[in-house]
Amino acid sequence: MDLFSRNLPRVHPETQVSGLKSQPRQLSRVNGWSLPLHPFQAVVWATYLVLSVVTFGIVIPLLPSTWKYISYSVTGVVFVFHWVVYFTAVTIDPAEANVRLRNYSKPMPIFDRSQHAHVIQNQYCHLCEVTVNEKAKHCSSCNKCIAGFDHHCEWLNNCVGSRNYWFFFCSVASALVGLLCVKVLLLYVCIQHFINPSKLRTDPSYKDISTVTVWLLFLPKWHLPVKTPVALCMMGGVLLVGTVSFVLLSRLFIFHICLLVKSKTTFDYIRHSRLQQGLEPPGRTQLGRTQPGRTQLVLQVEEAVPQALKDQVYGKDVLGPASSQAIPVAVTAGHEAGL
Repeated sequence: MDLFSRNLPRVHPETQVSGLKSQPRQLSRVNGWSLPLHPFQAVVWATYLVLSVVTFGIVIPLLPSTWKYISYSVTGVVFVFHWVVYFTAVTIDPAEANVRLRNYSKPMPIFDRSQHAHVIQNQYCHLCEVTVNEKAKHCSSCNKCIAGFDHHCEWLNNCVGSRNYWFFFCSVASALVGLLCVKVLLLYVCIQHFINPSKLRTDPSYKDISTVTVWLLFLPKWHLPVKTPVALCMMGGVLLVGTVSFVLLSRLFIFHICLLVKSKTTFDYIRHSRLQQGLEPPGRTQLGRTQPGRTQLVLQVEEAVPQALKDQVYGKDVLGPASSQAIPVAVTAGHEAGL
């Protein structure tokens, strides 16, 4: 799949020419809980809640006794493990060690491109004002340098770097296993309903139910009766959501497996792909986002800019008549996994 067939060039705010007003200095974000929270986080929490309620409140109680307790144990462990690693990936501050020593309540300086060609030069960040590792990248979304930068994940609302990469990876893997468990359970219940519905009515509460068109939900504590179409629609909807999520997460998981085999990061992969296409010259980059659900690179791309426009923004005495200026352009680089 061509990751870059839908490039959407957009000039970064620091180089827009609609007025030369100074921009307000922004604070660095600590982790995924720093405000503002991202809407994708609410999607993750809502999906997790719905899957948990349907799986543990509706589906598993319908299983035969032996399989019921096995399903509670296995699926419960997977769901809890996923939440722990996801929560950890969101909570960890992925910044460079020197950056973490800084006071995050202090506003970051505004990058002056007339003085520096790139944000990071010779392993020194002109925004964070600290020495950084060779693998560090400055993320414009988090507004700080990230150790071993991989990508900025909007589902975590946090950068993924060397400090939290394995928690991110385990959250993807555990989500896949959890979704697989949910799909197997849902398929079993739906198939058994048409083949032999009596196997789904082993709970003592069904002794008072004479018709097979009534299901009892949230057993054994509550006995909420619903008609068969309602129950099947609920489970069918969850099965559809689970299947779509499983397919997307599978691609993401396979993508990161390939990166691990090749000892690359998501950023390395995207950068290498762009270099092969001749879209990016060698040099440091600053990272950011433009569209929800996508990881972006704010690349130092040399563009042919009219001299009058350069003079308006930077002044003739700074650039000179034959100078060229690298303008950061926000380029869509595919979905978060680069797929």
